[in-house]
Amino acid sequence: MSSSFDPTILHTDLFIDGVWQKASNGATFPVENPATNEVIAHVANGGADDAARAIEAAGRAQAAWGKSTARERADILRRAFELVIANTDRLAAIMTAEMGKPLAEARGEVAYGAEMLRWFSEEAVRIGGDSTTSTDGNTRIMITQEPVGPCVLVTPWNFPLAMGARKIAPAVAAGCTMVFKPAELTPLTSLALVDIFRQAGLPDGVLNVVTTSTAATVVGHWMSSGTARKVSFTGSTEVGKLLLRQAADNVMRSSMELGGNAPFIVLADADIEKAVDGAMKAKMRNMGEACTAANRFFVHRSVVEEFSEKFAKKISELQVGNGAQAGTDVGPLIEQKGLDKVQALVTDALSKGARLLTGGTRPEGPGYFFTPTVLTDVTTDAELMSTEIFGPVAAITAFDSEDEVLHLANDTEWGLVGYVFTESMDKALRFSRELEVGMVGLNTGLVSNPAAPFGGVKQSGLGREGGKVGIEEFLETKYTAIAV
Repeated sequence: MSSSFDPTILHTDLFIDGVWQKASNGATFPVENPATNEVIAHVANGGADDAARAIEAAGRAQAAWGKSTARERADILRRAFELVIANTDRLAAIMTAEMGKPLAEARGEVAYGAEMLRWFSEEAVRIGGDSTTSTDGNTRIMITQEPVGPCVLVTPWNFPLAMGARKIAPAVAAGCTMVFKPAELTPLTSLALVDIFRQAGLPDGVLNVVTTSTAATVVGHWMSSGTARKVSFTGSTEVGKLLLRQAADNVMRSSMELGGNAPFIVLADADIEKAVDGAMKAKMRNMGEACTAANRFFVHRSVVEEFSEKFAKKISELQVGNGAQAGTDVGPLIEQKGLDKVQALVTDALSKGARLLTGGTRPEGPGYFFTPTVLTDVTTDAELMSTEIFGPVAAITAFDSEDEVLHLANDTEWGLVGYVFTESMDKALRFSRELEVGMVGLNTGLVSNPAAPFGGVKQSGLGREGGKVGIEEFLETKYTAIAV
C-alpha cells in the first residue's frame, strides 16, 4: 500500500456545525478494501438524531451564509482547490484503499474534482441578473438570483471525491448550506474532502456530513424536514425516483444524475485505431464502474471483425491487481454483489450465443476481481444489453445501417451519453442530433469536463452539473417591480 495511506489519520466521524463528532448512539460501520477484503476503518454510523442536528445546523447557517459576498465564497473554493492539489497523493491513496481504482486513476479523479472547485470559484463571482423597463414604461423590472437554500447532497461510491466536489462546489458558490451523505462503501475520501473545506475556511454549519449504513433514515429525515429546499443525487434510477417522490411532498428543487446504458457506435468509415482508443477510455475507466461507461458496442458489420480483434487485444494486455501496486491497470469491483452481477450477465450472454474473445473469469485469491472481458456476436435479448453492467465487460453487436443502429441505440429507458466514431461530419452531426442522450462523445471516449454541462435525459436524470448552467441549479430567480 502507498505510504500516503495512513489509517491512523483518517477522519471517521460525523461533521456537524463545524465539529467532528461520534454518532449519537456511538455506532460505527466497517469500510473494506475491495482488493484485499480487509477492514481499513470503522466510520460513525449516523441515525435520525444526527440527521436532525445536521439539517438544523444547515438551516441556522443559511441566512448568514446566503448574505456572504461572492468574493468570499470564491476565495474559499480557490483555497479548497489548492489544498486538494497539495494533498493529491494522500487523497488518491485513501480512494484506492476504499474503492479499489488504480492510483493513477485515483490521481486523475483528484485532479478532476479539484478542477470543479476551481471552475465554481470562478462562477461564484459571475452570478448575474437583469434590469429593464416594462412595456408600458411604468415599472422598472429588476431580476436577481439568490441561493435556493439548504441542500441535500447524496453521492455514489464510484467517484467519491469528484462527485462530492461536483455538488459541494456549486452549492458553496451560490451561497447554499448543505447536508451531505456520502456513499456507505466509500466515505473516507468524502470525509477527507470535507476537512479540506474546513481548512479552507468554510463557516461552521455550511457543510454538514452524516455517514450512515441506513441511508433511508438519514436522507428521509432531511427530505421531510421542511428545511431543505433542494436535493442533488447521483446514483441509481430506482433511488432517484424515490427521492423525487419525497421531493414532491415539499416541492423541492431536484437534480438527478441517474443510470446509464451508453451506446458506443463505430460507423463503417471510422478510424479503427481511434475507435479502439476511445473504447478503452469509455469502457475501462474506473473498471467500467461509471454511469458514462460504454455499455453496448454497436459496430458496422464491415469493420466489426477488425475492431473486435484489436479491442480484445488491448483489453487482454491490461494488468489486473491491487490498485495500490505499481503497474496495475484494472482494480477490483467494489463488492461481492457487483462481482456476482457481472459474472451472471456474462454467463447469460454466452448462453444466448455470444462469443468470448478475452476474459470472462474471476482470478483466484482475495478481492472482487473480474478479468476485463470482450464479447462479440451479442444478441439483443442478452440481459447486459438492457442492464447497466458496471464492470469491465464490453458487449459487441454488429449492425448494417445507420437507421438500424440509431433505433438500437435509442431503444432504452436511459439517455445519459452516447459515443460515435466516424470520419464524416454529416454523419457525426446526424448522430449527435438523433441520439436520445444528454451528452455525445464524437470520436472521443471521454465526455466529463468541469466546463461542460453533465447530465442526461429520459430516466437518466434531471438537471445538469458543471458548466455555466451548473450553478443555476442552486439559484432561484427573484423579480422586483419598482414603480417609476
